[in-house]
Amino acid sequence: MQHQRPKIVDVARLAGVSTATVSRVLSNPDVVSAETRRSVEEAIRQTGYRLNHAARNLRHRRTGGVVALVPNLSNPFFSQILAGMAAVLAGAGYNLLIADTCAMGGETLLGYAEPSRADGLIVLDGTLPADGLKRRVPIVLACEWIPGIEAPRVKIDNRAAARVAVEHLIGLGHRRIGHVMGPPGNVLSEARLAGTEQALAAQGLPPPLVLPGDFSLDSGRLAGEAWLALPAEQRPTAVFLASDAMACGFIGEVQHCGLAVPRDVSVMGFDDIELVSHMTPALSTIRQPREAIGRRAAQCLLAMIGGEAPEGDIVLPTELVLRASTSPPVTTPAIKSREAGPARL
Repeated sequence: MQHQRPKIVDVARLAGVSTATVSRVLSNPDVVSAETRRSVEEAIRQTGYRLNHAARNLRHRRTGGVVALVPNLSNPFFSQILAGMAAVLAGAGYNLLIADTCAMGGETLLGYAEPSRADGLIVLDGTLPADGLKRRVPIVLACEWIPGIEAPRVKIDNRAAARVAVEHLIGLGHRRIGHVMGPPGNVLSEARLAGTEQALAAQGLPPPLVLPGDFSLDSGRLAGEAWLALPAEQRPTAVFLASDAMACGFIGEVQHCGLAVPRDVSVMGFDDIELVSHMTPALSTIRQPREAIGRRAAQCLLAMIGGEAPEGDIVLPTELVLRASTSPPVTTPAIKSREAGPARL
């Protein structure tokens, strides 16, 4: 005798909840109380229920795929974000597809915004055109954002985080501070520059020496060349770079020319990618909760695909991580830093 395959209604009946609650546990468990989630998970275990993803997708006219639009997949910053997305989406039966916006043309990218190609988009590139992304499939913006797109945004407070980074350098006694920006016109570049300027202005210090960059390792190296080309008495004694990759390139160039970090210049990064704790010297930086950004973006998108109203902005905390690349300037007496430990925003 053939046993009938367990259905979602069987799980709901055993757990004493509605079928909608079972669906939420499967697709967006964080919105369900821990007690209810445990009851549903135990009912799933007892019944042996398995979600039929192919049938669900066909019934709801879905593709079963979510696309992440990423600017430059070679950037290690995105690794943990994508891992967080993949973990949440896999648990809900969705495949994560990744498209590199730097390697693909605009028309090709906008094709992913069609319901026949994907059930939703997670966009990490703030330079994409708003018109091509409007009103096609559910969209969540992560890290960066696009003016003109009304969509949930999962991000950090970049301005406040940059301010904390520069306040640390000021607290060490630095008075000439440089800043290496990200790409011109980028929303993150502008926010981190604004935070840098605010921190200096609040202490009555001159604006930063601003050097161009694009978040890449090589642009950090070029910034190092520009810093070295300055007369020694005009060089900033500390430099805050808008990404860890640029900070790595900057340190490499300075060390290649026989100078030492932080003896000759303190260096502060932003992101806390895996590499920087293993450098010599290990990099002081701002830690972004990258895996949490990916998870929250995926959870938010799944809720929208399921018909729930989109959330507002989700702002996650950052942390100041102090390592060996920052110290008081050799010519200036140190003053007590305001941070007694990791600072969270």
